[in-house]
Amino acid sequence: MAFDIDRYTSTSKKVQWGDLDFTEFERNPLPDSTLRSLRYMADVEYHTVCYLRDLLVTPSHKEVDVSAFMTMWNREEFWHGEALSKVLGAHKVTLDYDELKATRLKLGWKDRLDPIKQSVLGNVIGKDFIAVHMIWGAANEWSAVAAYNRLADMEKHPVLSELLRRIAKQEARHVAFYATQARERLAKSKKAQVLARLALKGAWGPVGSSIMPAEEVSHVMGHLFSGEEGLREIRKLDEHISRMPGLEGLTIVETSMKKYGVAA
Repeated sequence: MAFDIDRYTSTSKKVQWGDLDFTEFERNPLPDSTLRSLRYMADVEYHTVCYLRDLLVTPSHKEVDVSAFMTMWNREEFWHGEALSKVLGAHKVTLDYDELKATRLKLGWKDRLDPIKQSVLGNVIGKDFIAVHMIWGAANEWSAVAAYNRLADMEKHPVLSELLRRIAKQEARHVAFYATQARERLAKSKKAQVLARLALKGAWGPVGSSIMPAEEVSHVMGHLFSGEEGLREIRKLDEHISRMPGLEGLTIVETSMKKYGVAA
């Protein structure tokens, strides 16, 4: 089924949380392990603007549907960060822009070079780069949906779980766009299939692993995906990816998780 970009852009809005009773966190506070994971998730959501920056110098921005989607995607992800920061704030955990800026500054030359690297790669590869961008985005968004739903199921908190499911619902629309685009573009180009397979197998990691300390990645992924149930979720993610044209048999999620001590 084709993704209706006009409908998506006209119905895009920030995730709502004003109707939720945040005083519930005073009566039923979250454990430290969950707050640590939420802090990671909020940092990653706020960092979306940097991913957008890097992609605007590639062929992706020349595609009308892709650029329209990316504009709304960035806006929705920002509000996901805002929503999560409200939960953290209810627990006296402050997340401000100076701290976010510090996280980016720690990346040093990597952060400065990423847009240049993306531009060179994208323009050398040409339009097939867009297929790689789309399947990479799909893998990330599938992971995000799984992470939010997993935490909602684990906590069973009347406010947090409802908020996380609302965020996951928006992330599912992101999945629909990325996956539709990836499937169509990969089906049309054997070169794109080869490039996507190489990129995913060689460089993909859990969402946030390119910007967050390894110990934080290990904590969050272990918190969300450890045990038999977590492993089942990991393998479901790999199944989604391996059903794409030319990507049969890839197990990038399980392989990456093992590097961080999960699914070992």
